[in-house]
Amino acid sequence: MNCFRSVMLFLTLTLVVSAPVSADVLLIESIQSAPAIATPRNGMTMSQVRQQFGEPAQQLAAVGEPPISRWEYTGFSVFFENDLVLHSVIQHAKNN
Repeated sequence: MNCFRSVMLFLTLTLVVSAPVSADVLLIESIQSAPAIATPRNGMTMSQVRQQFGEPAQQLAAVGEPPISRWEYTGFSVFFENDLVLHSVIQHAKNN
């Protein structure tokens, strides 16, 4: 019976120790394979984004309080709170 507990403890520890390592490898491979796309930085104004990246393909109206709006560019989206960039998101390539 003691041998069974030892084997179960060994298997449990092996799974616990090896799980995060494999997850980290997948994350690193995903980051390394992602193309580098320049996006607006947090805190930029709408006029700075227009100046640097041009006119967006689509502008979605602000919703909520504080007002959050979204501009769509080819390859990325920009979220604004009032007039300032809150976050930029790179769009995933569609699998055909």
